[in-house]
Parts: sequence; structure tokens; C-alpha cells
Amino acid sequence: MEATSRFTLANRSIGEWISSLPTLVILLITIFLASGEIIHSQLLKIGENTWQEYFLLRSNPSEPTCQRDRDIDADVARAIAEREATAANDPLAGLLGTDIDADAVRRSVIRSQEVCQERWDRYEHVASRITPSVEAFRAVETTVAMAVTELGAYKRLLLCLLLLICAATTTVMRHHIALRPMRTVRDHYVSTLAQLGANSILAVSAIVYREREIMSMADGIQVGHFYLHQFWIAGFTLLAAINIYQLVRPPKDMESGGGWGKALLTIPLYSFMALNAGLRFIMDEYYHGISVYLGMIMELSTLFLNLALYIWIGMMLKQTRLAQLVFNVFRPWHMSPELLCFVVLAVTALPTAYTGASGIFVIAAGAVIYAELMRAGARPQMALATTAMSGSMGVVLRPCLVVVIIAALNNAVTTTELFNSGIKVFFFTLFLFFIYSQFARKEPARIAPFGQALPASLKLLKPIIPYVIVLMAVVLFFRFVLDRRLDEFSAPIILPVVLLAILIYEYVLTPRARREAHAEEDRAEGIDRPRNLEQAVRRATNETTGHIGALLILMAMSACVGGIIERSGMMENVPDAFPSIWIAMAMLVATLVFIGMIMDPLGAVILVNATLAQIAFANGIAPLHFWIVTLVAFELGYLTPPVALNHLLTRQVVGDDEVENAKLSHGSFWVRYEKYLLPMAVMFTALILIAFMPLLFDGLHDWLFQKIDVSAQIIPLD
Repeated sequence: MEATSRFTLANRSIGEWISSLPTLVILLITIFLASGEIIHSQLLKIGENTWQEYFLLRSNPSEPTCQRDRDIDADVARAIAEREATAANDPLAGLLGTDIDADAVRRSVIRSQEVCQERWDRYEHVASRITPSVEAFRAVETTVAMAVTELGAYKRLLLCLLLLICAATTTVMRHHIALRPMRTVRDHYVSTLAQLGANSILAVSAIVYREREIMSMADGIQVGHFYLHQFWIAGFTLLAAINIYQLVRPPKDMESGGGWGKALLTIPLYSFMALNAGLRFIMDEYYHGISVYLGMIMELSTLFLNLALYIWIGMMLKQTRLAQLVFNVFRPWHMSPELLCFVVLAVTALPTAYTGASGIFVIAAGAVIYAELMRAGARPQMALATTAMSGSMGVVLRPCLVVVIIAALNNAVTTTELFNSGIKVFFFTLFLFFIYSQFARKEPARIAPFGQALPASLKLLKPIIPYVIVLMAVVLFFRFVLDRRLDEFSAPIILPVVLLAILIYEYVLTPRARREAHAEEDRAEGIDRPRNLEQAVRRATNETTGHIGALLILMAMSACVGGIIERSGMMENVPDAFPSIWIAMAMLVATLVFIGMIMDPLGAVILVNATLAQIAFANGIAPLHFWIVTLVAFELGYLTPPVALNHLLTRQVVGDDEVENAKLSHGSFWVRYEKYLLPMAVMFTALILIAFMPLLFDGLHDWLFQKIDVSAQIIPLD
């Protein structure tokens, strides 16, 4: 999101200098830390292949302290004299004997001299091999090693700063996720007061937590990462100060009036969660409870920093022409709206998985998807439904971040098993969407003749070829130079480099005349694109800052809500054993959908792993079956009111006016609420069948949830 300010410095707003620039630096440091160990490992390999025994050359050898030019006879005589003096002063010498073996002393001195000479020879050999080229190479290698080691110890600080900086930016821009945007003066005051209350509770919680840890240190208890408290206190105090300023200086573009009911819906979801969690913790006299659970989030700093990278990937994708070019390939087919929606979900599933499957793809490409569907004649309600679902279908595909977190938190399943079952679930869900969409169609299905559409479609593939070449070049560089494949663990490292390379291709390597022609085409279609590479990266980072602030603070508060649920004993009231596995599965499905409706995916996974997972396993539900059901249930929750997070993100990119205009006051219940009912029907049917059919047919269970023998899968948590 563009940060606005009346003041500029070097053609950059003050907001960009104090928010977007630090965010960019933190993201680049995160990429360096994630790839630094790989780079250092390759540097060590290069050093060893270039200079034998390079590990000895990494530092200057220490000069031996022994004397290599010694008088053997004098040393032997001195050693014998020392032993005789020692024996003369020893009262037990008479009992033990006073004879000294001069030959043994000589042999010992000679051996000591030989060892000393070997040390000198080794020293001179190593020193002679340290050439200027070795010194230059090892300076780079050791610098990388030191930087990775030193900066790696501050990942929690990086996440803390990223969350607070981006949250402050989001607060200034009034971009927090809420059930409806602020339109009236009353909306502004209600929303801002709620944010002020939430941020004040967060600040007080951080202060109390710091005091408690000071008391713990006074009692001799070791406390880790104490320095973070100052940042949390300063950050939440800053958020509260921004809210006070906004109350004193309300925006001038707000409409007058407004109702109380609608005003309450403008309160950001994170504020609802913070207020509820804070008040509950206060009632329990656990005043620093929120800060404790924020500290737990810091334990997974690598995963949440990766999420920020995925958001940046999505925003850089938004600055490219790639999504538009892909949609152009399907235009010659003149598909009916329902069929085009089916194709869109099939095509967007993979990029959804590669952007973390947390609604980021909706933010990145939702506007293009909606516009193309409307151009094809889709009903507004169906276009909105498809746009919202485009951020959900890839949750079970490689390299979805949510699946990686599941595998990281428990040893019962692996990413390979989850993705293997997930691809089957994806095709089944896609088939269900096709069936439901065809039943709901208003006109006959249509598609252009194959002979006419295929040549035109193949011709439109030509502009995509350079993008594929750039993608493959970066992937092959990581594969053969850095020895790292593109998978669910390396995707947060490689994909930002891929998108930066694509931006360089579009804004630097593409000839000026072609860039100007593309700009004219974009303006004709009402698309505003950056003019150069610097502007593209800056705009992507500005938007990333706003979205990171909105999503990360929501996820942090969601984890606190999970803490309330965990501390309330609600899960303990669920019986450990049920009369049958069918009843157990029914209870779990209902609970999982409810959790998905009120929590973000990452926080929900952490809560479920600590509570419901053990109940499922104890009642005979296979771990792989349970986690696949969990993923599908979560996706149903994200598409189900009253929150419906994916629909909220769709509204943000499509525009509130467009969503309001899509509402219908006539027609059947399905027609009027199709944007909710179609995704819910598809995901509910998929959930019921995936949850219960494998319990009925063992063969289906074994095929759908195959256990895979993986010798070693390392899931990096931090």
C-alpha cells in the first residue's frame, strides 16, 4: 500500500522512509539468512575443491612456541639434573628407587624435538599456501559465516520489528481487516476507539510481562530475549498514540452520520480479539497473558518471516503482466462463465500454494481474476465466489506454508504424505466445483471450436515464454550452483529472486518501444502499472507493508484467542474417548470448521495440534486423515460468514462499491447469496465425503491417505 505524506525526501514520502524501507531491509535480511547457510556451504565446497585442506587456511596459523634448534645433550643433562633434584627432595625416593634411565630421557627429548619440528613444518607449509587469492576468498567466506551466525540470533527481533512497523503503517492507512470498511464519521470514531482500547491493553500487558521477568531474574531464573520487551512496549504505545492522533484529527473525507450497528462492524478483527483476550486474561488476573502468547509466536519466527516473504512475492507478482498474459491465453476459447470459473480455479491453485495459501494470492491477482470473469459475462456473485475460492484451492498443494507448519509441529505426518493426499483432494474438490457450477448455470455451456481456439491460444503463449525462461534460469541457478531444489522449504528463498528477475526482465531488459506499447494496452484496460523497476519494487514493498501489518497482527491476536480457548478448559471438556469413531469425527469436523471461522490458518494449526489432534488419534483416526480433514475444514471456515476472511480480502481488492453493486434484492436465495453459498456448498460436500467415506471403505482410506516411508525430512522451525 502506498504510504501517503505531504512531506517528501528524495521523491519519497516520509512514510516510505520510516516504514517501507525498513520493511524492505528486513525482508532482504530474511532472504539472506534463509539462503546464507546454503551460500556458506557452497563457499566451503568451492574452497575445498580449489585449495586442498582449505579448512586449515581459513585463519592464519599460530606460530609454534617450541624451539626447534635445540642442543639434545644439554637438554638431556638438564632433564636428568631436574629429576635428581626432585628425587633428593622426595622422602619416598628411597622406597621407590632413585635410578634414572638416561637412555629413556634421551629418547623422550628426541621425540619432543621431532614433534616440535613437525609443528614448525606444518606451520610453514600452511603459511606458505596462504596466498592473496586465499586471503580474498576466505574474507568473503568468513564474513558470510559471521553474518549468518550473528544475524541469525536476532530472528525474533526481526519479526518483532516487522510486525510493529507494518502494523503502525496499516493503522495510519486504516487498512486493518474488518467486516466492513469505515465510511462515516461514526464508523471512524467507533473503530478507532476500539483500536485504542486494544492497543492500550497490549501495551499494558507488555509492561506487566517485563516487570514479571525482572522479578524472575531477581530470583535467579534465567530469562531469554529480555531485550524484546522494550520493542513491544514502544511498538504498542506507538499504535495507541496513532489512534489518539486519529481521534483528534479525523479524516475529512468521511460521510456524516452512520448507524451504530454498521459502525461496530468496522472494528478490526484484531481489535475484537485483543479486547476479548485481554479482558479474559484480566479476569483471570493473568495480566500479561497476551504478551506470553506473543512470545510463543516468536518461537516460530522463521515461519512467520516466511509468510511475510510470501506476501512480498504476491505483491511483486501484482506488478508484473504475468497474470494478465495467462488469462489472455484463455480468451480465444470464449468459454461460458461457469466453465471459465472452473479453469480459473484449476490454474490459480498452484500460484496460490506458492504464495502461502493464506489469501495472499487473492490480494495479488484477485482484481485481475474478477475483471476477466466479468468480461467473460460471469454473474457478479459468481465472479466474487470464484475470486474468494482462488485463495483456498491451493492449500493442499506443494509447497503450501500451512502444510509445512503442520509437519513442523508434529512427527505423525510428513509434508510428502500431506501433499500426496492433498493433490487427490484438490482434484476431487475441483470436480465438485464443476458439478455445482453447472447446476447453477443460467445459459448453456459453451466453448469455441477446437480448430479455431487452439492456434490463437498457442499464439498468445508466446509472450509467456520469456517468463518461463527467467523462472527456469533462477531455479537452475539455485539447483546447480547453490545445490538447492525448489520445494516447500526453499520456496520462500527462491521465489522472491524469481519475481525480482521477472521485474528486471519487464522493466529493464524489455525494449523501450515494447514497454511503451504494453503501457498503452494496460491504460486502455484501466490497469495502472509502474513505469520502471525502482517504482515497481517500491510499490510492491509499500503494498506489502500494509498487508503484512494487517495479517501478522491478526495472526498474533488469533494465537492469543487460541490461548484463551486452551486455558478455559473448553477442550478438556471434550471427552477423550467416544462411543464410535463416527461420533468422534462428527465432533471434530464441527469444531474444526468453527475454529476456521474465527482464527487464521497458522494460529489455528498451532491450537489444533495442541488439543484436538491428540483426541483424534486416541479415537482411532489416522493422523494423515485427520490433518487433511483439518485443512479442508479450515478452508470451509475461511469462506463461511460471519468472518469469511477470503471474502474480506476479495472485497479489499475488488472494491467495496463493486461488492455492494453485486448485491441482489430479487431472485432465489441461492441467486442472492451465491458468492457465499457456492464456495460453502463445494467445500462442505468435500469435507463430509473426505471425513466419512474413508471410514466406510478401507480401500479408499488406504488409497487416499498413503503412508510414505521418508528416511529423513528436516522441518526447520527456527
